[in-house]
Amino acid sequence: MPTPPNTRSIKIADDERGGWSSDRPRPGGGPPRKADLSTRCRVLTPTDVLRYSPGSLLIIASASAQDRDAFVDRLIETKGAVLSLDKVRGLLAGRVAEDQMEESAAQLLEKAVLKRLEAGETVVVPTKGLDPEEREGFVRMAAAHRRPRHLILIETARDQVAEEDRPALNELRRRLDAGELGQEGFQTALRLGGGSVGELKRLVFRPAPRDD
Repeated sequence: MPTPPNTRSIKIADDERGGWSSDRPRPGGGPPRKADLSTRCRVLTPTDVLRYSPGSLLIIASASAQDRDAFVDRLIETKGAVLSLDKVRGLLAGRVAEDQMEESAAQLLEKAVLKRLEAGETVVVPTKGLDPEEREGFVRMAAAHRRPRHLILIETARDQVAEEDRPALNELRRRLDAGELGQEGFQTALRLGGGSVGELKRLVFRPAPRDD
């Protein structure tokens, strides 16, 4: 009579088959799931002074590059904190071939943003477009380093909005007003337009003063 093998049989229920966990590869060897960025987003009210924590990431979006840049120039005191594709392109001009400029500029911008976030320094990114995909990479870097994340939308005159930008702008407006930008990882959001842009006199990255 043959000797039975000294092993135990483990039955796996049908609803457990094909499951996966973070410590083993997903079926098919696909990439790991992205971290969930969702958080509570507070929609701010326009005021004459905006105060953010030092080391924050601030995304500034607008359908008008001119209005966006004018806002940044007027209100961001620490110019070294401002990192944009236009700024990086200027640094690479004459050093990189034109057909490689966009890719090289995007990579250098990402590295510069990451370096400041790792050092706990404030980062202000005026985005080129209005789509969430452009914002996502910066927000993920900030979230990974537990840095506060904020967004300001600068409104502009209707005739300054390109036709192709209208759908993305309308969707950003809707989600901002509804407090839904927390799904992108933003903790505060603010929409400034008309007189509210000029009424904002100061934007600082400093702790609130203590009441003695």
